Amino acid sequence: MTQLQVVKTPPQPSAVFLMRALGEGKEVTRFNLYEDRDYDRLVFLIFTHDEVISWW
Repeated sequence: MTQLQVVKTPPQPSAVFLMRALGEGKEVTRFNLYEDRDYDRLVFLIFTHDEVISWW
């Protein structure tokens, strides 16, 4: 199973802990929206992953 984690702002340590826990046993891709504004790539990633989680 593949998981995409979309991160809007730099994550706090507690969020990083949760991100790792939710991604355990999965192939995880992290898209840092605060660094990368390539929306075409983001849309592609959304449609090619089984699961998408958005982090504030």
